[in-house]
Amino acid sequence: MKEKHTAYYSFLCTFILFFTCASVNASVVIDGTRVIYPSDVREVTVKLSNNGKRPVLVQSWIDMGNPDDVPDKITTPFVLTPPVNRVDAGKGQTLRIRGTNTSTLRQDRESVYWLNVLEIPAKPGEAAQQQNYLQLALRTRIKLFYRPVGLQGNPMKAPEELIWKVKSGKLSAYNPTSYNVSLSQVIVNGKTIPADMVSPKGEATINVSANPGTKITAFWVNDYGATNSGDFIVN
Repeated sequence: MKEKHTAYYSFLCTFILFFTCASVNASVVIDGTRVIYPSDVREVTVKLSNNGKRPVLVQSWIDMGNPDDVPDKITTPFVLTPPVNRVDAGKGQTLRIRGTNTSTLRQDRESVYWLNVLEIPAKPGEAAQQQNYLQLALRTRIKLFYRPVGLQGNPMKAPEELIWKVKSGKLSAYNPTSYNVSLSQVIVNGKTIPADMVSPKGEATINVSANPGTKITAFWVNDYGATNSGDFIVN
């Protein structure tokens, strides 16, 4: 899955219509494109900023990967506070994420969850309400990585350790490390193909034909949200 902005006609917890809206920009901005939760810390914080000109109501929650799960039906080993808050124009809010049952998670590899931030704008003024208007709630989802302390290797180097091979005529990436690798795209024979995350000790198939010996260029997103790339030879 990839991070994305989604738009809703919404009440706080009841979503009537779901669709992607590229022309609408969120006022609330998350500081960072992913959250890393080391296992030896009590909590991590995430800063939100309202860069818009009006106050907004913000609902935040963590899910396990299904964007359609309803917040009050989700159970994760984390507690997020505050789950609902008002953020005035030009102001910020700090979310606190605390692990409550992380001992149940794998300690030999990373686990991935998703942080959701749903922005609900305030009602327009009376003059605007007398006209036809559409009120949208915007949701942003970013990855939350639970990272056990003491894992072998370097998460920043994990993408370089991917093993690229041909499987059933398609390009495949095997991740031998204990870290998730967030691929974004792969260039094969001049074609740019979208790619997805490769889980620890897992394998992902890229929807493109390849042959052993083919040179490819892979792009990935690191812990700081920057995009890096590297060249590889298919086995």
